Amino acid sequence: MNNPMSLAGRVVIVTGAAQGIGRSVARRAAGLGATLALVDLNGDGLNELADELGGQVEVHVGSVTDAAFVQDTVATVAERHGTIHGLFNNAGITRTAMINKMSMADWQAVIDVNLTGVFVVLQAVGRHMIAASENDPDAPRRIVNVSSIAGRRGTIGQINYGAAKSGVLGITMSAAREWARYGICVNSVCFGAVETPMTEVIRGPKFLERTLAGIPMGRIAQPDEVAGPCCFLLSDLASYITGQHLNIDGGAQIGF
Repeated sequence: MNNPMSLAGRVVIVTGAAQGIGRSVARRAAGLGATLALVDLNGDGLNELADELGGQVEVHVGSVTDAAFVQDTVATVAERHGTIHGLFNNAGITRTAMINKMSMADWQAVIDVNLTGVFVVLQAVGRHMIAASENDPDAPRRIVNVSSIAGRRGTIGQINYGAAKSGVLGITMSAAREWARYGICVNSVCFGAVETPMTEVIRGPKFLERTLAGIPMGRIAQPDEVAGPCCFLLSDLASYITGQHLNIDGGAQIGF
């Protein structure tokens, strides 16, 4: 039987692909047959991943906050492969401080990458998908934005991150409403605690007990196990799902 989650023949852009969840989603998507365009500031990390995956993988080094870079990358991918079927819109950073101690520079850095960057990439890919739908209305078109349970219930010590991730939910729902008529499905994933470099603080000795106490499943997720649901939303199995926010959090959102 054919794999219903197959991404064979699909061209998928993954931002923030050099490490963590982006890296794991790229691996899973490649295993499902996707042709990948990997985007990150960390060129060494991207090249290492591309060498590991082999096959149909290309690397684009730059920032999602650079609109010209993003537009050029999307245009290059579309020209090279004929179209773009999917986007995993994942690039993000953290700058931690309590509200009363947070600098404007740390506030703005996170908003620039985690909110504006999501919009910039979504807009560029969406423009291509809308244009492509005129000639090929039935082709699959899936966008998955990365939010967080921090954007649904708030967070301590990362008001910038929580605000940005809450904004991603609004971006997702607005794009889903505007673009459904073009056959573009836009959804978000809301992660809880995942073992990545960005979650070192909450996984450290000072906060680990508190972190685990808020997770009914009682453990931190591994990047590989959250990659599957992300690829599900990129696949044909999610052809009638749009404007939704999928919690991948071990139950942490229960009760909120």
